[in-house]
Amino acid sequence: MTTQAQLDDRYGRTRSPRRRLLGWTIVAVLALGAIGYLGWTTVASSAASVTATDTGFTVNDDRSVSATFQITAPVGRAVACALEARDEEHGTVGWRVVQYPASDEHSRAFTETIPTLSLATTGFVNACWVP
Repeated sequence: MTTQAQLDDRYGRTRSPRRRLLGWTIVAVLALGAIGYLGWTTVASSAASVTATDTGFTVNDDRSVSATFQITAPVGRAVACALEARDEEHGTVGWRVVQYPASDEHSRAFTETIPTLSLATTGFVNACWVP
């Protein structure tokens, strides 16, 4: 009676060490490529990221609110921010998009007035981005 190993030897179904090494080399190259790609996309996306921190707001009157905030953005890049005003029921009563030119400073502080349709109870930065 023949065993599976004898049949594999007879019909050439065994893997040579060279072929096994080639398979592991391909796996290693693909793994390193995937790690490199993920690392590059992480660095590239964080290089253009903008963060905004609300530092306060002032209700001016029934038709406007001022929002004070600080942005941290890449040096030498223009920034745009969407500002929002809400009423006591959390409904949006005002909205404004402002654009700031490129600057040599990494962090900057601003106070902007948001026109509203009715009395607002808060004003804040909804989002900032590099246009």
